[in-house]
Amino acid sequence: MAVILIVEDETQVRMLAESILQEAGHETRSAGTIAEAKAIFETDEKIDLLFTDIILMDEHDAGLGLGQVFTEKRPGLPVLYTTGRGITDGMVALFVQPNGFLGKPYTGEQLLTAVSNLLRALS
Repeated sequence: MAVILIVEDETQVRMLAESILQEAGHETRSAGTIAEAKAIFETDEKIDLLFTDIILMDEHDAGLGLGQVFTEKRPGLPVLYTTGRGITDGMVALFVQPNGFLGKPYTGEQLLTAVSNLLRALS
C-alpha cells in the first residue's frame, strides 16, 4: 500500500482521513501547517501521494503551492486536492499532474476511491 501525506489544518478532518486511509492499509504522515508538511516531505522519501486541503490557515492557495513545490522536487507525485469552499477555473489551472479533486464533505468511500484511482493511474 501507499504512503500518503495528509495536509489538513482542521484536526478532526485530518484525523478522520488518517483513520480511513490506515484502515484501508495505507501508511499516513500528517501535517496541519505548510511548515510541518515541508518538514515531513523533506525527510520522508517514501511519500507516494499528497492529499492536501487547498485552503490552509486562511491562505487561499496554500495547498496549490504545496503541490507545485513538492512536484518540482519529485516530478510525477500524485496530488489529491480537497476543499469545502469550491474551486475556480484559475485554481484548477494550477493543479499539478497527475491530480484528483475531492470536495468536502466527503465520505470514506469517496476518499479511498479517489486515492486508488490516482495511484492506479501511475501503474
